Amino acid sequence: MSKISPFHLAIPVHNLAECRKFYTSVLNFEEGRSSDHWVDYNFFGHQLVIHYKAKSQEETHTNAVDGKDVPVPHFGVVLPWNTFNEFAELLKSKGIKFIIEPYIRFEGQVGEQATMFFKDPSGNALEFKAFKDMSQLFAK
Repeated sequence: MSKISPFHLAIPVHNLAECRKFYTSVLNFEEGRSSDHWVDYNFFGHQLVIHYKAKSQEETHTNAVDGKDVPVPHFGVVLPWNTFNEFAELLKSKGIKFIIEPYIRFEGQVGEQATMFFKDPSGNALEFKAFKDMSQLFAK
């Protein structure tokens, strides 16, 4: 796999102060630049920006995967296996309410991976995953 460039993702949050506390104190992400309306974060080497947007009544949608309701849309990052496990333990210790608890998908099959889902205080769904064998990331 070639060197991956960091991505930039900006997401809406309806309570900037509450989400700032979540991303800084719960997820332990390093804060970068900020203003009254947005905050940058180091998202495992990528740039995540939370932007204030008034709350709206957006419909929640899910797709069935492995008999679980996966929220759509969602975003996240693929972590090294040990980092995933350490991050999952941190989240559990901080009382994160998981949509889908950390577990292994496709166990013993092509694409075996660890995954977990949860939401931030504004309802943005996050997925973190890890592959024991990173060459399986795009395997069919």
